[in-house]
Amino acid sequence: MTIEELARRAEAEPAAVLDECSWLGPAIDEDAAARRFAVWGASTVVDEHTGTAVVARGLFEALHVRAGLRAVWPIGNAGLLHTYGYLLSTVPTPYGLKRERWLDGALADAFQLPTDAFVPWAREATLLARVTAVALPALDQPVRTAAGLGGARRLAVVGAAGSSTAVVYGIAGRLITTFPVASVAGVLEEWDADPERLRWNAVADTVG
Repeated sequence: MTIEELARRAEAEPAAVLDECSWLGPAIDEDAAARRFAVWGASTVVDEHTGTAVVARGLFEALHVRAGLRAVWPIGNAGLLHTYGYLLSTVPTPYGLKRERWLDGALADAFQLPTDAFVPWAREATLLARVTAVALPALDQPVRTAAGLGGARRLAVVGAAGSSTAVVYGIAGRLITTFPVASVAGVLEEWDADPERLRWNAVADTVG
């Protein structure tokens, strides 16, 4: 079954997909046992560009039940939603499907990792463990910081000459998201225009 077919099925039978998919449900179980979700903040599944939910409500709820996390639609744990939720999202955005950051190799390249570093079924460690391991330390070297409701925002940039470039965003020491960008200058210009604004579907509350 392709990831597209799996995502379509997850819209109708989310709990069954989590139970049956060998790289998905067990990974969430492992992440929950290791308390990896605790270092991630909160996010809404309503995309800031489209104004629509990119993860179906049934899947949103099934993911949080599986992870043992409290959540009230449409706000949930950013780590859970931006990794496993985005993998199963079928809703296109102006930048494409949310899952592509984990599959197409651009984000991995920005972190100077092998192309399949974030492909969830390609390696033994869970996707969340792999992402957290490289993204959380990046917040210690931000290129922009700002105060605001819910805690200090930090924006980090990763990438080297000849590689893709990505941003890492966090609030109050917790990760919110990471994704590849075509233009860091554009991201910084947008940040500088309104440094205190919550970005990339973040919310100030902490879920967990």
